[in-house]
Amino acid sequence: MNAVLIYSGSDALNLFDLLGHYGPCTGAELLDLAGVEVFSLWKACCMEPHVVMRRVGRRYLRLDKSVDGYARLSPSIRREFLTYTVVGLADQAGEMTARCLELEREFARISEQKRQLAYEVIRRIVESSPNREQLCAHACYLIAGDVTYGMAHSVERFEPSTGRPVQGSDLDVVIVSDEELTALEREELDAAIYRKKWYMLAMPQIREEIDYVVKDMVRVRSQLAFDTFRHMIACKILQESELLYGSEHIFARIKRLVEESDIPRKLARLEESAIRERGEAERQLVELPAAACTPACQHLFFTDEEREEIC
Repeated sequence: MNAVLIYSGSDALNLFDLLGHYGPCTGAELLDLAGVEVFSLWKACCMEPHVVMRRVGRRYLRLDKSVDGYARLSPSIRREFLTYTVVGLADQAGEMTARCLELEREFARISEQKRQLAYEVIRRIVESSPNREQLCAHACYLIAGDVTYGMAHSVERFEPSTGRPVQGSDLDVVIVSDEELTALEREELDAAIYRKKWYMLAMPQIREEIDYVVKDMVRVRSQLAFDTFRHMIACKILQESELLYGSEHIFARIKRLVEESDIPRKLARLEESAIRERGEAERQLVELPAAACTPACQHLFFTDEEREEIC
């Protein structure tokens, strides 16, 4: 057997022996054990014939302005490997299955925990407002992003505008009002959520990021034209969103408009393109000599645009 070697400083590590000793690991756990650069480790796992990689969760469309055609898959190759992949040996099938089930339950637990946090934040803001009846009857509060796919994680990352560490996936919340809610009421709601956003970022015991937008049905209709990058992002978020709080009637109205605007078909075509591009990117990265991996090639492995802007 010709084992694939990975290098940590001057030492060569046998990937087969490493997994044989420690058993199935996530990509991040294996990275800690190997002490090598993540791209080299991922490539070694792809090339070692006795190594098996099993993905937990699913891949889904993300829109990225830095990608031709805007469409790519999320998680990125790097994030998928580190967080959502179990790596093991072919003869460790039972252990790998158990570890995958453990991860699935963990992501489901984190997703539900984050959903409940978002719900409580919104509920308390609305119910503490003097306009609570208006805010409840004439607005719907949606959640989107990782939570809706059951793939929220708690891997620490840094919120870009403040540099503060936060606990994994953010809370993507979209608030849509009907024609009865005034501009002033929307502005007051926006201000209340904004204050809570910064409180949650600042408190060490919370360290959660809520990313949100408040808009009306007029803006929703204009975004459903699907004619600009920002409108495409807005449409994708409306398509994947779930009702968190507020008016079921407005929520149903939004979903009907999304269908009537043919958004599911348009997004499906983009996702098909993203799937093809992912396959080609993985092939290129595996075949490419490590020394020839330019920044442009590395962009296939991990793009800096890991976040959608809520629109």
